[in-house]
Amino acid sequence: MLDIKFIRDNVDLVKSGLGKKGFQFDHEQFQHLDEARKTALTHAQSLQAEKKKASKQVGALIGQGMSPEDAKAQVLGSIDADISEAELAAKEAEHALTQLLMTIPNMPQGAVPFGADESDNLEVLSWGEPTVFDFTAKDHVDLGEPFGLNFDLGARVAGSRFAVMSGPIARLHRALTQFMLDIHADEHGYEETYVPYLVNKDALEGTGQLPKFEEDLFKITGAQGDKDFYLIPTAEVPVTNLMRDTVFDGALPVKKVAHTPCFRSEAGSYGRDTRGMIRQHQFDKVELVQFVHASQSDAALEELTGHAETILQRLHLPYRKVMLCGGDLGFSAAKTYDLEVWLPGQQKYREISSCSNFEDYQARRMGARWRNPASGKPELLHTINGSGLAVGRTLVAVLENYQQVDGSIRIPDALQPYMGGLEWIRA
Repeated sequence: MLDIKFIRDNVDLVKSGLGKKGFQFDHEQFQHLDEARKTALTHAQSLQAEKKKASKQVGALIGQGMSPEDAKAQVLGSIDADISEAELAAKEAEHALTQLLMTIPNMPQGAVPFGADESDNLEVLSWGEPTVFDFTAKDHVDLGEPFGLNFDLGARVAGSRFAVMSGPIARLHRALTQFMLDIHADEHGYEETYVPYLVNKDALEGTGQLPKFEEDLFKITGAQGDKDFYLIPTAEVPVTNLMRDTVFDGALPVKKVAHTPCFRSEAGSYGRDTRGMIRQHQFDKVELVQFVHASQSDAALEELTGHAETILQRLHLPYRKVMLCGGDLGFSAAKTYDLEVWLPGQQKYREISSCSNFEDYQARRMGARWRNPASGKPELLHTINGSGLAVGRTLVAVLENYQQVDGSIRIPDALQPYMGGLEWIRA
């Protein structure tokens, strides 16, 4: 969340910055809760000081022969009850202010362009030429069906927006995952990490999915007594929360890569991308996360995005890189690049990776800090993450860009070692 002191000292800047995201900052509500918190804390501290002063009078009366009970009753009266009431009021005021802060999005960086939606995003790079065939290109649904991609079975065992993969398609999906992990771990210096697929409420609050986006999550109520769990929408949540409530004493940056399934309810997306694997309730993703010093977060975003681009380039998949405008920028992000891969079956670019700098927004929510050896003092970390890549969408891109006129699929050179040397998938 945003620094409360920064908000107090920069109200106009906060209003204009959040306005770039289309968020209307309610300064009056913030000021009211902030003042209520200060007043409650001051009152509680005043009563504590009064009790301390009165305690000396109690000692004097006892020294004059009065019993301790009578001396306390005469001097202190109901002050203990008053202190308890004041501390409770201060705690409630603090909670109310924190709850408000949790609903305020991160400030976009100055370089983030103005705009309302994805149509206003700024293209900053284009790599490769869109694939062109001398025949009518098929989409991945038709291409994948003969090789084991089945949406009817997914609907039978679960429902809409689920898929079953068997045979060559399942193997190609696994090969892509292994290829991505090897590149990021062996060449880019990320530590491979295995994390839970279920997380608690605190973890989702830490990274910013809660409280605002609960309807987008799959919730398991009362999984352990009165404790609720949530299926992870992305590995960003468990991996980033590994630093929660921590003062890290090691060297920065810390770089982690994790392969997990991801689960999203896709609330609000009904009727969109109903065909195929573009928008599923369950999909796999290889996630990149970096914890860095504040001075390095901008450079880390460029590096991490480049690592995701490497996968696309090794697979020779045409793509473009866009900077998201304020209206399309995520709740917790200060700056985001999307990588969009060319899909011949749709004749358009589609998102395959989103890479973001959250600055200290998530770290403040999580209490994730690093001890600076120069000063010996804890400082908030900056967090960066991105998809390296979404596995299902990469599978879609390979099927569509490497299709042949007879419906067979040529295996990209980089994937052939992961496919037992296979060069083609044929019916």
